[in-house]
Amino acid sequence: MQGTRNQSSVSEFLLLGLPIRPEQQGVFFALFLGVYLTTVLGNLLILLLIRLDSRLHTPMYFFLSHLAFSDLSFSSVTIPKMLMNMQTQCQSITYTGCISQVYFFIFFGCLDSFLLAMMSYDRYVAVCHPLHYTTIMRDELCVILVAGCWLASCAQALLHTLLVDRLSFCAGTVIPHFFCDLAAVLKSSCSDTSLNELLILTEGGFIFTLPLGGILGSYISMAAIILKVPSFKRIFKALSTCGSHLFVVFLYYGTIAGVYYIPSSGNSKDKDIIASLMYMVVTPMLNPFIYSLRNKDMKCALQKIFRTKDTPLVSLIHSFSRTLMEL
Repeated sequence: MQGTRNQSSVSEFLLLGLPIRPEQQGVFFALFLGVYLTTVLGNLLILLLIRLDSRLHTPMYFFLSHLAFSDLSFSSVTIPKMLMNMQTQCQSITYTGCISQVYFFIFFGCLDSFLLAMMSYDRYVAVCHPLHYTTIMRDELCVILVAGCWLASCAQALLHTLLVDRLSFCAGTVIPHFFCDLAAVLKSSCSDTSLNELLILTEGGFIFTLPLGGILGSYISMAAIILKVPSFKRIFKALSTCGSHLFVVFLYYGTIAGVYYIPSSGNSKDKDIIASLMYMVVTPMLNPFIYSLRNKDMKCALQKIFRTKDTPLVSLIHSFSRTLMEL
């Protein structure tokens, strides 16, 4: 009953957008458009290479393909709308569009988190139990793990979205953000949001800490194995590989924690927006570089495509991958 009243009385919200001056709109529009295109093309390239090269049909790249799709979708939930608002100077979003953003933002955000944990578990098995890797990481187990990630993310997103849909919003509600972020929507509501906030701190906190704990536990176990036989070459290789992975993990989880779990003052809206940009825009763009495009197997897959018949698609992949490699 209350959800019906929400939709009939409030048909749209006003998004304040990014805290930038009007004269800087063009520069930031070009910047975010370039970042978004890089994210889209980079993740599409990963999906294409994994699909075309049979040598990449392994558990690691199976998880990576789902992560690439999730990153691509995660960015597409908000950035196109943000770019359109910057270009048209129209900051409104419909009630249905806002609720949809909340759902898919939570869904793909959780999916990213779970998949990062699955990938770290895969690396843990490969490093700590190499002789049993093929028996542990069977195709059936990989499918079950990924299906569990999708189902858990769907349930998490649906739960929070249904609770948001029950809230009341006053006419002319302004959301001080560039998209319908869950925390910003709750602050803009006219009704009691204590249940929503309690759910974020309890159930949401569990969903947040469980994958993070799994990732850190996997890396600590791998570090213990590597340090058993200390070697400068092995340590340097581990740091060069795992260091960038951990940087993205801390960037992703640290900025989310800053927005949702660390108490903030009333003047921290701009900081929350910047933090949101980190995990919604920067991290999905970095993942293709860190997890694949500088990976030896992916480079071999690219070279294999380049040796095939020259077609417009291959030429496009060739030029784009060279650009990425030079970054």
